[in-house]
Amino acid sequence: MTMNDAQTVLVTGAGTGIGRAIALAFAETGARVAAADLDERAAAAAAEAAGGGAMAVRADVGDVADIDRMVSTVAAEFGHLDVIVNNAGVTRGAYIMNLTEEDWDRMHRVNAKGVFFCLQRAAREMIPRREGRIINIASIAGRGFPGTSNAAYAASKGAVISLTRTAAQQLARHNLNVNAICPGVTMTEMVTRLVTQRAEKEGISVEEAKAAAVKPIPLRRANDPADIAAMAVFLASPGARNITGQCYNVDGGLVTS
Repeated sequence: MTMNDAQTVLVTGAGTGIGRAIALAFAETGARVAAADLDERAAAAAAEAAGGGAMAVRADVGDVADIDRMVSTVAAEFGHLDVIVNNAGVTRGAYIMNLTEEDWDRMHRVNAKGVFFCLQRAAREMIPRREGRIINIASIAGRGFPGTSNAAYAASKGAVISLTRTAAQQLARHNLNVNAICPGVTMTEMVTRLVTQRAEKEGISVEEAKAAAVKPIPLRRANDPADIAAMAVFLASPGARNITGQCYNVDGGLVTS
């Protein structure tokens, strides 16, 4: 594969965790990767780790103008956009009665609004070429997983699942595939923070809190970010050309619907 015919892939929230793993996994396939993140240094570090023709972009996916700038910059640099992975997301651990309007707005601004307008803007690049893969990172929280970090987060991820299905139906006429991945317990920095909060609240060690999070998983192991990355790479591959409108749980069997 030459640089000219390599896939071009934009990953949001690529500075850490699942997003970084996805960016690196695509780079290993020979793709030209754009690592986008609100943290410019983290984006640059991910792009450097990806090597090759990777580029870094600072972007706030809660800002529609910034989304437009991000996608325009990537398309101009790479010549076109084949794949977008809408991964950027935020949350915090909170009981439903303790959530505030600020919490709701912050999570939905990034997790729901951000995914929608990134999807829409990327589709504008893909439609004229009649090809493209859109991959949204949702969560089993959107499936009703009782161990979710909070209700507002669950609602935002439920929105991503519904958006994925409707977007797939409406963009199929343009030969675009739209799918979602619903990670389960995945040991990222964000999840580690939530586990630490739980440990402090319950008066147990962090290791005990991690063990408690893993115990309900039938396969008895949490995800590594690479597990999510592998599914993203598959959904962008020729083998997934006839898959669209699907939301795949990657969770060790924790949720079965």
